[in-house]
Amino acid sequence: MVWNGVQQTSGPPMLGRHAERDAIGRLLDAVRDGLSGVLVLTGEPGIGKTRLLEYAADRARELRVVRLTAAETETGIGFGALHRLLRPFLNRTGRLPGPQRAALDAALGLVPGPPADRYLVGLATLTLLSEAAADQPLLFLLDDAQWLDRESAEALAFTARRLHADSLGLIIAVRDGLGENGRFDALDVLAVTGLPEPEARSLLSFRAGRVDTAVADRIVAGTGGNPLALLELADALAAEQLTGIAPLPDPLPVSRLLESHFRRLVQALPPETATLLLLLAAAPSDDTGMMWRAAGRLGLSARAAQPAVAAGILGRGTPTAFRHPLIRSTVYAGAEPGERRRIHAALAAVCDPVRDADRRAWHRSEAAEGVDEGAADALAAASERARARGGYSQQALFLARAADFTGDPDKRAERLLDAAQAHLMSGDASAAGTLLDLAGAGIHGPVMRTRELRMRATAQMFRIAVADVPAMLSDAVARLGTRDPRLTWELLCEALHAALVAHDCTRGTSLTEVAAAVVAARPPADSAGRGRDLLMEGLARRVAEGYEHGVPVLRSALDELRGGGATGEATSPFAVMLLMACDDLWDARAGRELSDRMAASERAGGALYALGITLLVEARYDLLDGRFTQAEVRYAEFDDIVAATGFPGGGDINRLHLFALTGRETELRAAARRTAEMRSIGLGLHQLMAQHALASLELGRGDYRQALRHTRAVFEEDPPTCGNLVLPLLVEAGVRTGDRDAVDRALARLEERAPLAGTPWALGTLALGRALAADGDDAEKSYEESVDLLGQGPLALEQARSRLLFGEWLRRRKRRSDARRQLRAAYESFDAFGAVPYAERARTELLATGEKARRRTEETRFDLTPRERQVASMAASGLTNGEIATRLFVTASTVEFHLNKVFRKLGITSRKQIPRAIGEPGPAAAD
Repeated sequence: MVWNGVQQTSGPPMLGRHAERDAIGRLLDAVRDGLSGVLVLTGEPGIGKTRLLEYAADRARELRVVRLTAAETETGIGFGALHRLLRPFLNRTGRLPGPQRAALDAALGLVPGPPADRYLVGLATLTLLSEAAADQPLLFLLDDAQWLDRESAEALAFTARRLHADSLGLIIAVRDGLGENGRFDALDVLAVTGLPEPEARSLLSFRAGRVDTAVADRIVAGTGGNPLALLELADALAAEQLTGIAPLPDPLPVSRLLESHFRRLVQALPPETATLLLLLAAAPSDDTGMMWRAAGRLGLSARAAQPAVAAGILGRGTPTAFRHPLIRSTVYAGAEPGERRRIHAALAAVCDPVRDADRRAWHRSEAAEGVDEGAADALAAASERARARGGYSQQALFLARAADFTGDPDKRAERLLDAAQAHLMSGDASAAGTLLDLAGAGIHGPVMRTRELRMRATAQMFRIAVADVPAMLSDAVARLGTRDPRLTWELLCEALHAALVAHDCTRGTSLTEVAAAVVAARPPADSAGRGRDLLMEGLARRVAEGYEHGVPVLRSALDELRGGGATGEATSPFAVMLLMACDDLWDARAGRELSDRMAASERAGGALYALGITLLVEARYDLLDGRFTQAEVRYAEFDDIVAATGFPGGGDINRLHLFALTGRETELRAAARRTAEMRSIGLGLHQLMAQHALASLELGRGDYRQALRHTRAVFEEDPPTCGNLVLPLLVEAGVRTGDRDAVDRALARLEERAPLAGTPWALGTLALGRALAADGDDAEKSYEESVDLLGQGPLALEQARSRLLFGEWLRRRKRRSDARRQLRAAYESFDAFGAVPYAERARTELLATGEKARRRTEETRFDLTPRERQVASMAASGLTNGEIATRLFVTASTVEFHLNKVFRKLGITSRKQIPRAIGEPGPAAAD
């Protein structure tokens, strides 16, 4: 049910609940003050969640109150609950940004269009409600949220996490142990428990009058203070039991007693009233027209509701609404199967075949029994409509239900496979696995088996458990044979992706074997994603045939991509492969350009999963350019996306290099230990990246022996993502420890590879390696060359490191004046970046030259939170509040709120002052 305004409540007074009422009061005060608030009330049935929602509505009379009660019978209608919730505001969709409006219109079935990205739908919901709240503060009350369809639940959870300064409140009531799968766990959750003994006794006496003290003790203890149980038992128990004359049931089965009590109430009603109640339980709660049309087909009149109202089953003010959600569930669950099918048949008959085609198909299936190809085909057609809206979990539900009514075993298996694929699209890997198991015996032939293996591999990747994925996909390729070259190539590329991430932790095959298979297959010549295909081929050749064979293909791939070539589907985390290629070629400029372009495209399309991975790549290039603050902002946004999508790849393992460069040793070592533990699920590459980060930390601190140990481990494995980047670190560590063999081996690899890559970063790194390894005065020219070359790209950190090493060499040569110039530049850079170990190392060297270098205090801009830093940086680049809001998946009012805090903290009064205050270029410089 949805209504505007406040529903009048009647019944017993609210006793106790002081903590809950205080939380609701704080939320309402925040909304009145222009902020936002979200509260999730959890608890068992009858504990008082609905009563608290009524209390909130009663205290929010000056707000616009909108209430929605989810229904179990509509859990399968994708975006159905969201449509009902947004119905009062759909006249405002014309104000939404184009992509948001298109996504919402497609999701709600208002216009035909491509499948809507669920996070873009969530952003459209956020924008729409925020715009409405600007006219009058809004309070949304959502009851029985465990029965929300998955798509609606995700959109509302997305919206709730991003409310900040929008004059909008959301209170959600959800039953313990059912439904929503933790989608609201990241919100402010308040567990509603039983009433304390004094309040429980008072409530019992209010309803029952005089109750024997010992009986009251038994009832209060047996119900756990559950208010509904107290009230209903007071009605259900005989007077003799309440006064202690007759014994109480032992033990007191509260849940069963409540259901039995409600069932007895229904059974005592006239048959036509009981039928009407079952119809009300099965019908959409907000479409009374449909319900009464079905009632007419069943020969029921409005008078049939009167006995249920008199019995307290239906509300007096709303005679088509159950007094409590638990009564509705009890009515539906307690009905005979044949009677339920009769009700659903009536509902199917009155559903509009065009406007309500999906609901009609669902009710028809609920009315069916045994094999029914007509019902199955109707559900399959409904699943296609759901897919077109982006309602993938609804598509999966329709297809799985269609399979139940399908007689042909092969067709049934196909529908189960399609349903599993839809679950994967919705991010529910567990449900996909269940359907794949169900399809098992019916899966015949290589094409179907290939589909199954691919989906199982995808489910593993989603859980970041990649050890078995390359072998699974290789098996799929073998089963497919030569039937579909394009599919074969896609499977091999997915296998290579997983194998590169697993590195030496694959099971059933090896990275080299997978790479060799990719090289042997070659990409189809007519591919639309030529740049992407070339990049995967180049990485495969690099692993299977050697660096010199991979470089030309990787260079062609990057040229194709920079020229506008497609990077693939937005749902695919291609940024990981891009990072490997660009790092292997020492091409920071291409990496920065392409990752920024991908991030912009993913933001526009609302592709949060892919955007999250791309943000990590962007952060890597921020670090290389000395923009540590910006990198931290991207890490924070990634963590926010992880919370929104449920992707399990969050946490500090993504900040390894940031921890190393900023000297956060405890956090770095803890994250490194976690990467070692993750080898068990196949993430071998992460441990090598941790070794690389630890080497950076040890070099900054001057512990060269430990640095040598870490760099040698990476050198021996030679992974594309950091195998080359560790080479200058190994040269330095080897020189400082006197390990000439390590120096020679690392330098030999640099001499071989850097000229092939040919970028300023590659050649500058080679020059630095030569300088470190040189004897006598021969080093100076190489140092100068390194500093110059590394200054030609977005590599401020690398250039500062080269200056530091050059300055240290000059000081040892007793050239103090020249040394000061290099060391001062290095120190100022490291200090500005926040590279604490390297800044301290440079400061110590400066002191040795006779120059004083004071430790700087943190500047005001570092008092900003990650979100404030991000907003400030975007505002500094010239973006408007609306543009910032779109990029960050928040509202313009929230951006304004953060900017006001930025202004106060930085002591500025204008957006024009932001660039200087935070040390970033303004719009003109950015261009």
